[in-house]
Amino acid sequence: MQFQVKPTTVSLYDTDYQQWLDATVQQLKSCNFDNLDRENLIEEIESLGKRDKRALSSYLMRLCEHLLKLNYWTIERERNFSGWDLEVTNFRLQIQSLLSDSPSLRSYLQARFDIEYKNGRKLFLKASGLRFEIVSEEPVFTLEQALDEDWLPWSPSPKQQ
Repeated sequence: MQFQVKPTTVSLYDTDYQQWLDATVQQLKSCNFDNLDRENLIEEIESLGKRDKRALSSYLMRLCEHLLKLNYWTIERERNFSGWDLEVTNFRLQIQSLLSDSPSLRSYLQARFDIEYKNGRKLFLKASGLRFEIVSEEPVFTLEQALDEDWLPWSPSPKQQ
């Protein structure tokens, strides 16, 4: 019995991604659509939107986690305030950057808020060891508050800063 091995076509996409990107850009610029690797191009374009949505969800979850740390983790709050505050600022900036590039993602962020609050709550409770009853399962702040650079659930007194 003989087996025939069908030759597999290996595309530039599979062997050298950057070279594939450069070639695809050149083909698009020169309107050379006949030789365009449409299948992989479509896949790449679809993944761009998914990447931004995943990033937004992650930043929002971490933002909620750190806002909960500031609000509830009283034993660690004064010692860790500056680090947590820096993280809150970082996550807000990352979210604002993505939203400035794609304002239409604001509705996605709003739709994910309750889910990412709950995920951030889980992270916070695991890190703090506090009892889960202490922190509401429903958001204790709004998305607008979470994104407001002038809002924190707790601030040190001026002499502590």
